[in-house]
Amino acid sequence: MPEPRRSVRALARRWWPLAVAVPLGAAAGAGYAAVSHPSYAASSYVVVVPNNPGESSTAVNFAQAYGRLAGQPQVLIGAAAETGHSVTTLAGLVRGTTSPDAPVIEITGTGARGEDAVRNADAVAKSLIAFGNGSGKETGVRLVPLAAAAEPDAPSSPSASLDTAVGAAAGVLLGALAMLTRRKGGPAAPEAALPAQAEPAAAPVAKAEPAEPAAAR
Repeated sequence: MPEPRRSVRALARRWWPLAVAVPLGAAAGAGYAAVSHPSYAASSYVVVVPNNPGESSTAVNFAQAYGRLAGQPQVLIGAAAETGHSVTTLAGLVRGTTSPDAPVIEITGTGARGEDAVRNADAVAKSLIAFGNGSGKETGVRLVPLAAAAEPDAPSSPSASLDTAVGAAAGVLLGALAMLTRRKGGPAAPEAALPAQAEPAAAPVAKAEPAEPAAAR
């Protein structure tokens, strides 16, 4: 067999799990993107303003604290009636994020339609403002709406390119694991046969000579 063909066959025997798993993973990711329901996202913004000018660091700290509270029941209960969702359902549709150096809270809402995402984001932002301003005298800050959510033009998920890439990456992982398993479970290399030791030669047996007849007396 020519040497190049032999090398190709050796590579195919070694790498076939990876060659099979990656296209299958990519196809699975693309199929998921094709059949999954679209989801839209919209963001509403709230800014924390200090009651005393010059306390910007205090406003940033409170913005981060209120950003973590955006998905808590004490805030969502005020927005649940407006959105038509239960508190538990609404908690899975919104999230609050903050910046480490700016007193701004981003409330991102999701929904099956663009207007649903806008309604969820704005309702939670309004509820967060009411919740925070209820204790404004104690905290020394107040929450002010910065920008209302805008209706998105396209769904945020699924993304065909992202889902295909994730599926291909999963295929790489599975293929590598399969190759590792095959390598560990393969037959052990045969041990080199030890040279047979020569058996000691048997000592020659002395032949008994016939006894001479006794001399006649």
